[in-house]
Amino acid sequence: MKSDVKLIVDGKRLDGRKPDELRKIKIEAGVLHRAEGSCYIEWGGNKIIAAVYGPREAVPRHIQNPLRAIVNARYNMAAFSVDDRKRPGPDRRSTEISKVISEALEHVIILEKFPRTTIDVNIEILDAEAGTRCAGLTAAAVALVDAGIPMKDIPVACAAGKIDDQIVLDLGKEEDNYGSADLPLAISPRTDEILLLQMDGHLTEEEFEEAFNLALKGCHIVSELQKKAILDKYKPIMEVE
Repeated sequence: MKSDVKLIVDGKRLDGRKPDELRKIKIEAGVLHRAEGSCYIEWGGNKIIAAVYGPREAVPRHIQNPLRAIVNARYNMAAFSVDDRKRPGPDRRSTEISKVISEALEHVIILEKFPRTTIDVNIEILDAEAGTRCAGLTAAAVALVDAGIPMKDIPVACAAGKIDDQIVLDLGKEEDNYGSADLPLAISPRTDEILLLQMDGHLTEEEFEEAFNLALKGCHIVSELQKKAILDKYKPIMEVE
């Protein structure tokens, strides 16, 4: 969506960041005691909590898969998470994001180890700024590790986009509202396998390639923060042993 709002001034974005700079990110693993695994993430103005339950027997029985587990990710925005109070409960957008996150996680979880079960991943958006699907998936991945769910890799997500005819990393709220395009990407960082790729807006082929490479770079930076959060939780335990 075009707008008269100037989003880049003298090479700096509205929040002072350079075009290839992420917002401030804080990740903490194991924040809930009643979940098998959990994670809290602050990514810019986003505040998100993810909780993992299971593997547990899938009910009703007719949904069970005798060969593997079913991943059931549920993305939900709290009514108070946005400026205009959101109607509680699932909507079309949250249903779509729940589906793509479930599919992304299915590619990395070793599902064959848990036939006839479900692995429930709850992602609750407490405060929304922009890029909640990327932050939510990133938090869900850490919660799965915290739950001890075996995975081929720790998935991670980040977005790039286009504002004022320039490709930038990790769009903020105004940039998301008034920018020209947004490109969320989730990968398996060891192999760079694409787990999720969506685009909102219009990019030329060259712009798409630039945005994709920038989002990929962002994913690898965030991946290191995920690993640090996991180590920060378990390092004291390992030192005692």
